[in-house]
Amino acid sequence: MGNCFSDVKGGQQAIGGTSAGEGHNDAVDFFFKARGQQPLYTPIQLSLSASKLLDCDITSKSDPMAVVYSKKRDGKLEELGRTEVILNNLNPAWVRKINITYQFETVQTLIFHVYDVDTKYHNVPVKELQLKSQDFLGEASCVVSEIVTKRDRSLTLNIKASHGLKNLGTLIVHAEETAVSRNVVEMTFHCKNLENKDLFSKSDPFLRISRFMEMGGSIPICKTEVVNNNLNPVWKSVSLTMQQFMSKENPLLIECFDFNSSGNHVLIGKLQKSISELETLYRSKAGANLISPSSGLGHHEKGKIFIERYVEKQMYSFLDYISSGFELNFMVSVDFTASNGNPQSPDSLHHIHPLGHLNAYQQAILEVGEVIQFYDSDRRFNAWGFGGRLPNGSVSHCFNLNGSLTDFEVEGVEGIMAAYASALRNVVLAGPTLFGQVITKAAEIAAHSVSCRHAKYYVLLIITDGVITDLQETMDCLVRASDLPLSILVVGVGSADFKAMEILDADNGRRLESSTGRIATRDIVQFVPMRQVLHDGGGSVVQALLEELPSQFLSYVRSRDIIPLNADPANEADS
Repeated sequence: MGNCFSDVKGGQQAIGGTSAGEGHNDAVDFFFKARGQQPLYTPIQLSLSASKLLDCDITSKSDPMAVVYSKKRDGKLEELGRTEVILNNLNPAWVRKINITYQFETVQTLIFHVYDVDTKYHNVPVKELQLKSQDFLGEASCVVSEIVTKRDRSLTLNIKASHGLKNLGTLIVHAEETAVSRNVVEMTFHCKNLENKDLFSKSDPFLRISRFMEMGGSIPICKTEVVNNNLNPVWKSVSLTMQQFMSKENPLLIECFDFNSSGNHVLIGKLQKSISELETLYRSKAGANLISPSSGLGHHEKGKIFIERYVEKQMYSFLDYISSGFELNFMVSVDFTASNGNPQSPDSLHHIHPLGHLNAYQQAILEVGEVIQFYDSDRRFNAWGFGGRLPNGSVSHCFNLNGSLTDFEVEGVEGIMAAYASALRNVVLAGPTLFGQVITKAAEIAAHSVSCRHAKYYVLLIITDGVITDLQETMDCLVRASDLPLSILVVGVGSADFKAMEILDADNGRRLESSTGRIATRDIVQFVPMRQVLHDGGGSVVQALLEELPSQFLSYVRSRDIIPLNADPANEADS
C-alpha cells in the first residue's frame, strides 16, 4: 500500500481519496498504522441481557454480573470486560457495554461467565471483584462472526454449567459498531488550461488534498491518480469522509502538481477551499483559480479547477452489508499436479498423516474455511480439483472434488476435508498447473448470482504448489472476473518459485491487463506463500490471506452503488 508521503510503486495511483469503488483509504491507513492501530479492524460494542437465570439467593433473587473473555489459540482466556451488577434480578439487561475489536480474518471465540455477586461485595468496584468468591451461574460461548452476521446483530445463547449440559437460562448478545460518522462527499475534479511545466511534452498533473491542523501545518488526506500529458485533466472521483475533513466549513489545501518519476514533483498551482465552497462551485458551474506564489511578483494564475460532480452519501461498512443479509460463499480448488509428490510418501505435500497432523493443503482449507463458514447460511461449499487424472483416464483442470459428475457442493468445511481425502485415493496426480478453467467456473457461478439478484459475494481459495503454466489465460480470466462479486485467494505451498503469483496479486498499484489491453476493474487476488509467512514470523497464513477481502468486497458493492438490504435508498440520492 502506498502513502501520501512517498510515491512508491511509481506513484501514479490514487491514494487516500479513493473513488467510490475502492474499499480502503491509504492516507488514513498510514496514520492509523503510525499509531499502532489496525484500520481494517472494526471497534464494536457488545450489549448483554439474560433471562431465567439460576437463583442462588435464599431470601431474594440473584444479583448477576457478566464477564466476557476472549479465548486464545492456546486455550487461555483473556478478560475483555465486565458488566455492572444488577440487584435482585433473574432477567437482567446490563447497561455497561463491552468494547471489543472485530477482526474479519480471525475466528474470535468469546466466552461469557455469569456470576451472582455476594451482597457483601456490592460496594466493591466490579473490576476489583474476586470472581472465585462469587457464585457461578453458568457460561455461554460463541464466535463474533455468529453475532455480526445476524440481521439484527443479536444472538441468543444457552447458559450452561461448565461441567454439564444443564440449561441455566439464556444470554442475548447484541453487537453495534462504535458510532462514527458515515457521511461521505464524493467529487470529480477537472482542471482547464494548466500551465505546462514540461519542455518536450505536456504536464502529467495530479491533485493532493490536505487538511489544516490546529497546531499548524497540514495533513494530506488524499491524492488523485496522475493523468499523463494533459493540461485539461479530469480525474476519477474521490471520496472524502467526515473523519477526514472534520467539518464542511474547514478549509482544505488543494495542490496541483506535475508528476515526476524522481519524486520531485513540480507545483503547478494551489488554492484553499472548504467542502461547502467546493459544493458552491459545483452548483454555480464556476471555476476557481489555481495560483502559485512567485517571489516579488504576487500571485500568478496557473489554470482553473472545476467540480464536475458533487454527491453527499452514506458510506456503509463491511458489517452493514453482512448483517443486512449479504453472504460470502466459499469455494475451494486444490492442485493435483504431480509436482506435489506421491501422496503415499511422507515427503509429499499431499501426504495424509496417520496421526492426524495436517498437511499444507488441509491446513489452508481448514483455517480459511473456519473463518468464512460463518458468512454462508447454508454452509454448502463448492470444491474442485485441477491437474489430476480421473478414473476414466482423462486429465481435468476443473473436476468435482467429491467425485460426483454433477454436484460440486459439499457440506461444511468437514465435507471439503473429506472430499479432498477421498480424491487423493481416486485421482492420479498429473499436470500441468492451469488456473484458467477453475477461475472461469467460479466466475460463471458469480455471474449467475448477479443475474438472479442474489446478495452473495464469492471467495475462491486456490491452493497450489507449482509454477502457473497458463499465466496469460489466467490474467485474461481475472480481468473478466473483476466485474463480478468474486475474490480469489491463492495459497502457495511447498518450495516452488511463485514470482508469477505476485503478478496476479497486483499489489504494485497496477491493475492486471488482459491480452486485448483491457484493464481490470479492480484487484480481486490475494496471494500468500505459506512457507514465507511462517518463516518470516508474519503471523497466521489465514490472516495474511483475508486481510484484503473486506476492502475487495466493498470495492465491488460501492462501485455499483449497491447498498445494504435494509438501507434507505433515499439517502443515496445526488445532491
